[in-house]
Amino acid sequence: MIFGKTALSDAVGSILAHGTKHAGGMFKKGRILSADDVAALRDAGHEHVIAARLSPDDVPEDDAARQVALAICDGGAKAQEPFTGRANLHALAGGILVFDEARLRAINHLHESLTIATLPNHARVSPRQMVATVKVIPFAVPRDVLEKALAIIAGRPLLTVSPFRRQEAALILTRLPQTKDSILSKSEVVMRERLEAMGTTLASVVACNHAQAEISRAITEAKRAGRSPILVMGASAIVDRGDVVPAALVEAGGKVLHLGMPVDPGNLLMLGQAGDTPVIGVPSCARSPKVNGFDWVLERVLAGVPVSASDIMDMGAGGLLAEIPSRPSPREGHATAVLAPRVTAVVLAAGLSSRMGGNKLLADLNGAPLIATTLARVAESGVDDIVVVLGRDAEEVRRHVPASMRTIVNANYAEGMAGSIRAGVAAAAGSDAVLIVLGDMPLIQPATIGKLVAAFNPTEHRTIIAPTYHGTFGNPVLWGREHFARLLALEGDRGARSLIGELKSDAVEIAVDDIGVVADADTPEALADLRKAVR
Repeated sequence: MIFGKTALSDAVGSILAHGTKHAGGMFKKGRILSADDVAALRDAGHEHVIAARLSPDDVPEDDAARQVALAICDGGAKAQEPFTGRANLHALAGGILVFDEARLRAINHLHESLTIATLPNHARVSPRQMVATVKVIPFAVPRDVLEKALAIIAGRPLLTVSPFRRQEAALILTRLPQTKDSILSKSEVVMRERLEAMGTTLASVVACNHAQAEISRAITEAKRAGRSPILVMGASAIVDRGDVVPAALVEAGGKVLHLGMPVDPGNLLMLGQAGDTPVIGVPSCARSPKVNGFDWVLERVLAGVPVSASDIMDMGAGGLLAEIPSRPSPREGHATAVLAPRVTAVVLAAGLSSRMGGNKLLADLNGAPLIATTLARVAESGVDDIVVVLGRDAEEVRRHVPASMRTIVNANYAEGMAGSIRAGVAAAAGSDAVLIVLGDMPLIQPATIGKLVAAFNPTEHRTIIAPTYHGTFGNPVLWGREHFARLLALEGDRGARSLIGELKSDAVEIAVDDIGVVADADTPEALADLRKAVR
């Protein structure tokens, strides 16, 4: 890659390294300069720009990030389309992140251009939470570096999210003469909340005396009932393998795998098993909802991630948990995890098709109605929800909408597009963003929609994302929820894109090599062109 001060006479096709002003506004970092861009910069008085030029041995940042992100994860996480050399990976379900630390280090040591960052190994994650990000630092990765990284991965995913499994757990509470009933009640409530937060039911609770024979009998009965895991919360701490709770486990035919752990709070934990059933001697600190070493073990058990004595011994690194504000307890604080945005695609399929004569959405497009092809492309993009707004010929169009999509009818469709936008946005009230899609866009590439979603970032004021094709604005446009009120105030035949001029500071243009963002079927001639393109 060649980087540095570049004369405008040599700048066409180069990648702009820094935002640069021109008469019409600002060209942002990462823009591939066209001849028109260079002319605009020259008119603004610029003679040079700081830019990068790629060689044949360079892999562009987004291509490299995409290849690595797709290769490192398995079915437990999903890679977003890359944006500015960054591809984020999000958990598909709640569970435990597990990755190969040695191979991760090997890739990060290859070259400064390619980086992978993750949450800590065995971190507990929520559905949609970001678990890793692949970031290309400059505008490209040397091809040999990318090939070495892919060779390290070698078809074996680097990371996974092991999902929590639905199980039925047993809790055995023991008491001494001085034990108050309120302590037992509080312990049950806190444990139930812990388990339910990870999809496991506390199916049985037994209170017994803190005596070996009674605890042994309770463990045996819980195992016979198929409960797993079995949690024993003693009225007195476990201080030795010969203590009451470990001895009771052995009497019940089980065994102690490890006693104690280098995590504080949580030192006095016992890990054992009865047959194949995990049995955990719970430290007294777990009567509080605050995170402790017991949580680290319980989370792995509920996600089906093996926990050995060696694993527990290794938990000492980072095991001082006296203050851990980044991990709120089940009843304290608020989640701070970075989640994938929830995006609803609003497909406008209510128009009059006044220039077509008939309803263009029902026109044959090489064997399928045009609207069916558009909806299939949108569904393939992986958006979270799809709402189809119907109007003209509503029932006939509805027959071509898959059952997995929602439909609503804009009874006032003849008054203009604004009414359909309002109806669609109102139906997406719980989403982080809406993607407003025209129903006659059968050439749109699912990857283009993925790029728009990946560019969305409210914290960086990227809340309106619009595609461009060879400098021409296109559709669909993605709108963050902070703009829903404006969209709901549209009237007449005014489309949402008319608002972009008022909200330039929040708008981002994404150049895409996808003619589908500007190809529609407003006229019979345009429909004929679409038929040729689909063929």
